Amino acid sequence: MDVVDERVRAEAEPAWLEGLSLAVGEARVSTAAEVRREFGMDRWHAAAMPDAVVQATSRDEVVATMRFASEHGIPVTTRGSGVGYVGGCVPVRGGILLSVRKMDRILEINAADGIAVVEPGVILDDLQEAVRALGWYYPPDPASLKECSVGGTIATNAGGPRCVKYGVTRHYVLGLEVVLPDGQVLETGGRCHKNKTGLDLIGMFVGSEGLLGVITKATLRLIPHPEARAMLTATFPTFEIAAEAVQAILNGGWQPSGLEITDGFTLKAARDYLGPEMLPDGDAHLIVELDGRRDTILQDLSALRSLVDSLGALSVEEARDKSACEAIWKLRREFSYSLRATGLIKLNEDIVVPRSKLVELVRFARQLEADTGIPVACFGHAGDGNIHTNLMVKDYETDPVAREKADAALDLLFNWIIANDGQITGEHGVGLAKKRWFRDAVGPVSFEVHRRLKEALDPKGILNPGKFLG
Repeated sequence: MDVVDERVRAEAEPAWLEGLSLAVGEARVSTAAEVRREFGMDRWHAAAMPDAVVQATSRDEVVATMRFASEHGIPVTTRGSGVGYVGGCVPVRGGILLSVRKMDRILEINAADGIAVVEPGVILDDLQEAVRALGWYYPPDPASLKECSVGGTIATNAGGPRCVKYGVTRHYVLGLEVVLPDGQVLETGGRCHKNKTGLDLIGMFVGSEGLLGVITKATLRLIPHPEARAMLTATFPTFEIAAEAVQAILNGGWQPSGLEITDGFTLKAARDYLGPEMLPDGDAHLIVELDGRRDTILQDLSALRSLVDSLGALSVEEARDKSACEAIWKLRREFSYSLRATGLIKLNEDIVVPRSKLVELVRFARQLEADTGIPVACFGHAGDGNIHTNLMVKDYETDPVAREKADAALDLLFNWIIANDGQITGEHGVGLAKKRWFRDAVGPVSFEVHRRLKEALDPKGILNPGKFLG
């Protein structure tokens, strides 16, 4: 595990600790090494030790933490469940690690208003199950939904397979309560599904990765839950043919609720990990999900199958009820674990390209693999061009030569993405992992606007310092 913060920190407690404990409450503050170590990392390969961890249980404790930190110029890094992939919650400047994981109450589900009001530590799957029991739906569904917190999904504007039909997290955030770096409480938006009162401050905080404020409450838009869903899976002889099938499905007027593509390397890893019988032969794989009315869903599935059968598929299988659909999504979630089981380090890059460039992306990935000798596994959300392009690297964390080679390959990948009208991240965020490409990705004017917004809200630069804005 890398230690990003190389400072030698004395074992003595920080001079400001007593004041922090008085401000927040001694029971909420810890300087135990094991606690600081636990809260000093996410699922990226880097870690850093905070000086103290505050495990807040209320907005008032967040306010007290931020006021104290602002008065004393202490860095604060906010953390939810810590399941990010870009080092976004790694406290590289030490200071206070502010955890909101214990703020985990679903405060309200109001079907009449079509909203849920939640604290940031609520686990996404718990929210989805609670609203589903009432016949409602909160669509954002990243693969980590059983572990990730709602606050974290807002901070990264998380997505998932169903974005192709339903959109990303931002489309479901109606209101936010945010504690600003100086401890003031901002309330923006509310319970209304349409609101053009002032600037889009909600949009400024969604995806802000903890740089502008600490989310302490969110009002989320709910929609009626679809009555039924059905799926099909198809294997193809090449990725190119599968990508052409993606375009044919969308151009044919279909609006899938999920449209996933997987390449040959990932399929081989899955067959090795799960057993060869789990996936039919083929060098590419599609998952297509439909949802809608119970009395028409199977007719739609039959028509979609006829189309896919005509697009060069080697095999097509149907899932006609909820349990069969869940089995397919369980298989899809196993792809990441299958790659990990290869023994290689998975550099999980969530780049995005225009859908018309899916084939070009994979051709570039195959050339990158040939030029560098580093296997590249591509799979993900074909319907919106968000393909997880994973460099599979041996000994990345322990071999400086392997790391240097992999980092050079990442440079080639991200430079190609930027040059081809793509984006360097679709759902994970920038954090530490993509910091060195951020300025090129957004351009000098946009970078300066980002910097000015940060300076306006956080003039002392205490919130999540050391990330992509400095």
